[in-house]
Amino acid sequence: MPRPLWTGAISFGLVTIPIKVVSATENHSISFHQYHREDMGRIRTRKVCEIDGEVLSQEEIGKGYEVAKDRTVPVTDEELDRMPLPTAKAIEIVAFVEADSIDPVRISDSYYLAVDGQVAAKPYALLRKALERSDKVAVAKFAWHNRERLGLLRVREDAIVLHSMHWPDEIRSPESLAPRETELDEDEVERAVQLTDSMALDDISGFRDRYREALEELLAAKSEGKALPAAAGEGEEEPGKVMDLMAALNASVKAAKETRGEDATVHEMTPGKPRARKKAPAAKKTESGTAAAKKQSAGKQPARKTAAKKRTAS
Repeated sequence: MPRPLWTGAISFGLVTIPIKVVSATENHSISFHQYHREDMGRIRTRKVCEIDGEVLSQEEIGKGYEVAKDRTVPVTDEELDRMPLPTAKAIEIVAFVEADSIDPVRISDSYYLAVDGQVAAKPYALLRKALERSDKVAVAKFAWHNRERLGLLRVREDAIVLHSMHWPDEIRSPESLAPRETELDEDEVERAVQLTDSMALDDISGFRDRYREALEELLAAKSEGKALPAAAGEGEEEPGKVMDLMAALNASVKAAKETRGEDATVHEMTPGKPRARKKAPAAKKTESGTAAAKKQSAGKQPARKTAAKKRTAS
């Protein structure tokens, strides 16, 4: 078992469940050191006192809060541990809610809760069974790293998982980031939905970090004095380049089907049941004679081609 990050208890009504908190994830990222280009000497960060210039060890460093300029109030770990906070040593369940009611943006790090001693086995199993049978998740409060946090408890296989969550006032509004309202062609929407269907998966466990694999190959080649791996991505579409949206959707559907070993033939969108379309503003109803003639001659063509000619005419 990984080293516990925190020990305490789950407070479930009048039930107390001693637990240990261990990280539910592992970091497989490759880390780099900073070095001097000229002589390959390591560059290190030192903690120096700005008064006497002395380099300090971690044991000599304490916490403090600056209440005014040139005035800092020292705070010790013992003082923080003695704070009268109910959640200081307990994960206190405060509510049970539907899982779908939690915005994923609020979820942060994930941890497994392991039983701390045999006495915790039965209440732990009781809480796990209650979560499974009610089909709900538990909202909890707990104190960690000098602040009270909001958490989410759910069941994963046979373990209870704790997700730390952001408080509501910590979530920024996306209102200013959303694009302005854009008129979409119904054929484009249907082809986009077809693309989502062709890319649907029941399981995503097969994905892996290709960047880390490529980085490992690069480091192995450099350490062994071999030629570096060939660069990838040359000739790809530049980001932000204007494209034919329908052509891109058709190509994407075809590529997705080929990847899944399905029939890669992409059929043109054909008129079916009448579709409700937004009426164009009055200012846009006037068209040139040439554009109107093109639209009339294209009346029996597939809907996608008709939509394309409409865009050309405008």
